[in-house]
Amino acid sequence: GLHNTSANSSYRNETIDGVKNFHELLRQEPKVLANHSGNRDGIYWASDRLNGIYKKIYQLLTKQKDKNKYLGHIPDSEYFWGDICQKHVKYVRNFVYPDINTLKQCPVMPYHDPDKPFVNYWFSSSEGAAVESFNKCISEENQDRLEAEGGACIMYTHFGARFYQNGKINSRFKFLMERLSKKNGWFVPVSTLLDFLLSQKENSIITKQERGKLERKWLYHKIIQGKRS
Repeated sequence: GLHNTSANSSYRNETIDGVKNFHELLRQEPKVLANHSGNRDGIYWASDRLNGIYKKIYQLLTKQKDKNKYLGHIPDSEYFWGDICQKHVKYVRNFVYPDINTLKQCPVMPYHDPDKPFVNYWFSSSEGAAVESFNKCISEENQDRLEAEGGACIMYTHFGARFYQNGKINSRFKFLMERLSKKNGWFVPVSTLLDFLLSQKENSIITKQERGKLERKWLYHKIIQGKRS
């Protein structure tokens, strides 16, 4: 996976070098990308994650604070690397939802959006940015529901966010993960899951109606509930 090529904004030449180094070190392409929230080289980030009326609502509510800030997909920008992303990265993370069953919230993933041509396929994830929201999302009740629904969960998180403090792993997190591990689940890297889901699809092109539904749900989660995802 790739989390941009730096924690700071990278110019085009720096990103090209970073992707090259990734391949040299790991002997494979960076199959999955998750944008850094503050990087100017972000691909279709902030309001550009959205389309039409939902994009305008986002810009209005945020007072366009992100205007001209995320330029990874803008060809005349010094931060542009959309063509590199298209060539080397298969999946890019977009919307995050407060439900353990990611597939239930985004049944069309992985999908291609013709309005965002530099991304081959998009996928969604479940809310767990820090240990508190992570534990809430994978609670006992939610684990059992995910199993009963026959769903799939892709967690969005930062393991540096209070999962390990004062020399100890968060006890609630440890308990929940050990409980989860005892279930008859399929525990695989995100790219393996997405490859499987893609192999089951006859058509990966998202419709405007399907995209609008995803955007509405995420916009509520992002703006009304004030989430970072």
